[in-house]
Amino acid sequence: MSTKEPKDAEDLKRGFEDTAKSLGLSGIILQSSAKSRIDYDRSRDELDDAGFSVEAVPVDNSATELQSISKGQSIAAIIPAYNEADSLPEVITATAPYVDDVFVIDDASTDDTEAVAREHADEVVSLPKNMGVGGAVDTGYRAAIRSGYDIVIQIDGDGQHDPSYIPKMLETMEDRDADMVIGSRWLNDSYQDYSLVRRMGIKFFTAEVNVLGGVDITDVTSGFRAYRASMLDDLGRPANSHWALEQTLEAGRKEYIVEEISVPMPPDTDGSQFDIETFAKYPPRMMLTTLKTLLLR
Repeated sequence: MSTKEPKDAEDLKRGFEDTAKSLGLSGIILQSSAKSRIDYDRSRDELDDAGFSVEAVPVDNSATELQSISKGQSIAAIIPAYNEADSLPEVITATAPYVDDVFVIDDASTDDTEAVAREHADEVVSLPKNMGVGGAVDTGYRAAIRSGYDIVIQIDGDGQHDPSYIPKMLETMEDRDADMVIGSRWLNDSYQDYSLVRRMGIKFFTAEVNVLGGVDITDVTSGFRAYRASMLDDLGRPANSHWALEQTLEAGRKEYIVEEISVPMPPDTDGSQFDIETFAKYPPRMMLTTLKTLLLR
């Protein structure tokens, strides 16, 4: 028994449609170029309007705008992720238009984070054991530095950080000649939605870094950051638990320029549990972190 070879793309399309219908699928999205990243949300919208099949809508990388802001510098996004399989695809898709490549650092997740990351991200680093946020982000920094990127964007995998603020971070970095730009909840009203204990903790440790590091910031614990890779290469490996305080303090002590922009961050996607017990444990831990930075960095 012989099979008929498809004559052209239309024959292939009809073949895919027939197969999909025989399998009982409700529709298919066809991609003609494997080089283009698919914008799944827009493609699904097109599918709803078109019927059974539609050509995939590629992600708009906004290359002209991005290059004008970054002055031609290469940009990598690193996303530390632990059990973020559900939120990760949307975060990667939303981040991709603003950077050259997206790196996911899978911190030994026990769900499908690694598989999802390999499907959607440009690069995936899978850690053999759970390292904590500090270990995961440092792995991401080193991967981006080794790959020769000029700027590194750090963004959480849970959806708390809005990637549409990346151009503003890059613009601020360029305009103020900054080495680090932090997305701050304290430059808008979103911090008011956090618990009183959490607000007290963030304010206290931010004040500590301002005094000891000679910087002027409002939100030292924010994980939404943009860095010059040259600065990251000069900083030491941060602690797993208190990486943000240690990193910012060291940057300030070494006279790097640290700036902030306003970024609203809803607390409902924030996975940290900052309660009274946690707050009580912070002073001795933070003291050790601070002393390590002051004495050894």
